[in-house]
Amino acid sequence: MTTTTTPNLAPAPTSALSLSRTTATAARVLRQLRHDPRTIAMMILIPCVMLFLLRYVFDGSPRTFDSIGASLLGIFPLITMFLVTSIATLRERTSGTLERLLAMPLGKGDLIAGYALAFGLLAIIQSALATGLAVWFLGLDVIGSPWLLLLVALLDALLGTALGLFVSAFAASEFQAVQFMPAVIFPQLLLCGLFTPRDNMHPVLETISDVLPMSYAVDGMNEVLRHTDMTATFVRDALIVAGCALLVLGLGAATLRRRTP
Repeated sequence: MTTTTTPNLAPAPTSALSLSRTTATAARVLRQLRHDPRTIAMMILIPCVMLFLLRYVFDGSPRTFDSIGASLLGIFPLITMFLVTSIATLRERTSGTLERLLAMPLGKGDLIAGYALAFGLLAIIQSALATGLAVWFLGLDVIGSPWLLLLVALLDALLGTALGLFVSAFAASEFQAVQFMPAVIFPQLLLCGLFTPRDNMHPVLETISDVLPMSYAVDGMNEVLRHTDMTATFVRDALIVAGCALLVLGLGAATLRRRTP
């Protein structure tokens, strides 16, 4: 008696990144976001509104706005993209969308890269609007090139996207995703040098701040404020922020998994 074996119909795992799969994932995410105008408005407009309010909070002291406006130009997009990305990705996890996608011949790297590409395109729009508003409408006094400000703001937004994708793997609800903000964002906000120079902090806190990416985002913005040309310190800070974003995206891909066997 001959026996027949049932072929394994499970999709073969894919490891290498595919441009077509990545762009298809990004296009799907953008189509879904198109039907959620409130999320798009939050990502694009909230940093602009915050900068606008900040400018007129310090209406009687424009130098104060000049001293902290550039730093917040990088911090606001990071915070906004972190919140929106973590919640939006968690919705896909809890709704079963990611579960179905992971059952297809689609690599984890393709999924993470697709999400990063989609939110990254929105981050470009967000950063461009916020930078243009701060420099050409609110009168932010910058010695260096506004394009360098835009570069750091974009890198910060991409870092926020990467952090949001990463922490969504550890949250079971949208409320838990928001709870990660005090743990991930607030310590960086306090130690990044926005409120006081980092070398004035306690040595232990200064050492901790040296490994937090937001510290280098603020340092990079301050380099643009103080120097007319691109400095080696600015290049170092920008590369560190970009490297942290890529590292966190890699960790996000590593923690992406199906919830059912």
